[in-house]
Amino acid sequence: MNKYWMYVMLTCIFEMLWVFGFSTAESIWQWVLVICVILIDFYFLSKACEGLPTGTVYAIFAAFGSIGTVLMDYFLFAGTINLLKLLFIGVLVTGVIGLKIADNHQEEGVKA
Repeated sequence: MNKYWMYVMLTCIFEMLWVFGFSTAESIWQWVLVICVILIDFYFLSKACEGLPTGTVYAIFAAFGSIGTVLMDYFLFAGTINLLKLLFIGVLVTGVIGLKIADNHQEEGVKA
């Protein structure tokens, strides 16, 4: 696997950690930890953008964060999931896939 895709995976994981931290942090040291996780997350995000198209990286980052937040809310904080939320999750996933296809198509056009 390309190291830049590894950075994308890491930034998605760290994003879920700081989103969880926003929901659970109560003391100063917990908020400091959340801020540290955010800084690490944005480091991985910037590293991913060094080798992959920024639009694709950010779309994956935002989509994973949105989908992960909905699922975290449902499984950890007794939130609800309805058909409309599932529809928009599908739109996000479709958009990310579309961007990846468009990037591949653009790369092929440049090589030709």
